[in-house]
Order: sequence, then C-alpha cells, then structure tokens
Amino acid sequence: MDSENKGSKIFGVLILLVVTFVFGVIMGRNVIPTSDGLFSFDSSKNVDFGLFWNVWDMLERKYVEKDTVSEEEKLFGAIKGLVSSYNDPATIFLDPEETKDFNASNEGKLFEGIGAELGYDEGAIIVVTPIEGSPAKAAGIRPGDYILAVDDYELKSGENVYSIVQRIRGEAGTVVKLKILHRDEFEPVDIEITRGEITVPSITLSYIGEKKDIALIDVSRFTESSLQEWNSKWDSTVHEIVKADVEKIILDLRSNPGGYFNAAIYAADEFLPAGKVIAKQEDSKGRVQVYDSSKKGELIGKSIVVLVNEGSASSAEILAGALQQNSVATIIGTKTYGKGTAQSIENFSNGSSLHVTILKWLLPDGTWLSREHSVTPDIEVELNSEDFVKGVDTQLDKALEYINK
Repeated sequence: MDSENKGSKIFGVLILLVVTFVFGVIMGRNVIPTSDGLFSFDSSKNVDFGLFWNVWDMLERKYVEKDTVSEEEKLFGAIKGLVSSYNDPATIFLDPEETKDFNASNEGKLFEGIGAELGYDEGAIIVVTPIEGSPAKAAGIRPGDYILAVDDYELKSGENVYSIVQRIRGEAGTVVKLKILHRDEFEPVDIEITRGEITVPSITLSYIGEKKDIALIDVSRFTESSLQEWNSKWDSTVHEIVKADVEKIILDLRSNPGGYFNAAIYAADEFLPAGKVIAKQEDSKGRVQVYDSSKKGELIGKSIVVLVNEGSASSAEILAGALQQNSVATIIGTKTYGKGTAQSIENFSNGSSLHVTILKWLLPDGTWLSREHSVTPDIEVELNSEDFVKGVDTQLDKALEYINK
C-alpha cells in the first residue's frame, strides 16, 4: 500500500464524515463542504441517512454482546464501510494503530513481523513481495502467493488488507501460521514463520561479475523518511558508480512495492537526456501533467538492464517503463504488478488517516499503468519454484549473460 504523494494534514475530514451522517438524517440529502469550509446541501442527490441510524439503533438494542464494541470501533467501522464502497483497494481508511504501522514501515523504521508487502488480486489478499532478508522470504513466501488463512482465521473475499496485516504482525520470536496457495499451484501449503525485527535499506550498491565491473543497484523501495532523504541516497549511489568508472549497470527493481512517484522521476532523469517523457499524471478532471527529463544525467550512455517481477509495483514500474519506452534499458524478468494510481494521505488529529486515490499514472506512451497494462519485459524469464527453493537466480543470471555479450 503506497504514499506516493503526501497530502496536507486536513483535520476536518473526520468531522465532516460525522456531521454528514447527522445532517443526512435531518435533511435527507447530501452535505458537501463549500470553499469557505462551511456546508451546503446538494439537492440533486437524495440519500436518507435514517437507514444508517436505524441500523445503528437496532444493533444497540438487539445485538447480544453490544458491550464488546466501543463507540470508536463503530465509528471506524462505518467510515471503512463508506471508503470500501468506492471499490478501490488503494483508497482506504486506517485507524490510529494501522496508521502508526504504515508510517513506520514506509519510513524504513524497525518493526516486528514477517517482512512482506501485501496487496489485492480481484478481491483476494496476495503477497506483493517478501522483503529481502526477511523471515517471510526465508520461509519460502513468494511474490503472488495467495493468503488463505492466518492461524485459525480463514480469509473471506474482500478482506481489508490492513486487518490481515494486523493479524500477521506480532512480537519478534513469536510464530504465525499462514495457509498459502503459491501462484500456478493447486494445493495450498501451511507455512509457519517466526516473526523477527524488520528494517530495510531502500538502496544498496554492489559490484558483480568476474571483473567486478558491473554495478548492481538494488532498489527495494522508493521511500525514506522524506523524498529528500531518498534522493540523497540515490545521489550517493550514482556518485559511487561514476567514481568506480563502470559502464554496465543492472538495476534490480524486483519485489519493489513502490513509494514516492517523484523519486522514480528523479531516478529516471539520471539515465535520460533532457526533454524525454518520463511519465504522466492524470487527475479526476482528465487533466494530464507531463514529467520530462530535465538534466544531463550522470548515467547516460551506459549499458542498462532492469530486473522486474510480479512484485514490482507503482514507482518501480514508472522507472522501468520510462527506461524501456525511451529505449535506454532492456527489461528482463516477468510482468510487473500493475499499480498506477497515486494517493493523497490525509492525517487526522486522533492519529487515523485516509488514503484517497487522486491521480492515475501513465507511461510515456500515454498507457495507464494498471493490472491489465503493466510493464512487460523485453526478455521474459521465470524464476520457478525449484530454482527459488535452491537459491538459483535465473533472472539475474540472464541479466549478466545479456549485459556481457
């Protein structure tokens, strides 16, 4: 789940949602905010909120264990129901605890759990990617795995991914059991994972090949505590490569769930001459903003191979697609995840937050990056189950073969 474009802290939205319910009962129509922060009524849309309060009241009077649900939990549940009606997995409401977990993982801080990014596939919860060096990856969790159960809890269609994250996370040293269906397999398996302490560097640089003349840039995510910090780490990496005077680069974006859109733009600019289209953004009114390369990048003219897989999402796909469509890199691996939307994050005074989709991301040719139109590699190489278990990296091997020919 991405924080590509951080929104401002608008504390009034939660109040607006509550006030909407109240005015809806009185007036039987929608309440909408005006530009001056006051409320007006949209008479073209008749919504009777009396039904909502009737259900609330009936639960209060008849539910056998009504004291087990707090007023706050009911409010959060109502808001989550409203948000889920938009049928957009990326538009979500997070309660204060979920918001805290999201912020910690997105900033690369230490947290405890199994180390896996989760997402959706047609209503099912899947593993977008296990984090490198995590308990999840060590236990055999793979990108694209379907999660069928957590301990004794069987997942239902349309589950909230953050509620499943809460079930999976726990103190380091404790065990969680997942029922997993690996992609393209027919029998689920039970996998026990001992939780650990997870912290992940956003960018790592190493030199590989017989002569150590190939720079391997492993970008695990496009987030840090700020965009400026991510850009600084990228600049340091580029400086080291230029200093090493290597001419071959493998950019590993596999199992990268994304992050800041502008981080991908910043990185792409390093490989392209000025004036090339990197990506586009389209808003709710159909207006399109074009992002062009604007500087003479330090890595122009080098041999570039980009590795991707089904766990490459969001900003990772923007970077891969920009380099592919501008013919400066060869893409190797499998089709990417297909997540081309940007969310604004609105933080509320009680610690909760609303992530709302506000933009579509388009590749240089104008294609909307989506599940149906993700990045397709120039050279498709599968990493099959047997190789995965053995630790054989057929995709990296192919990249080395290609870049050295």
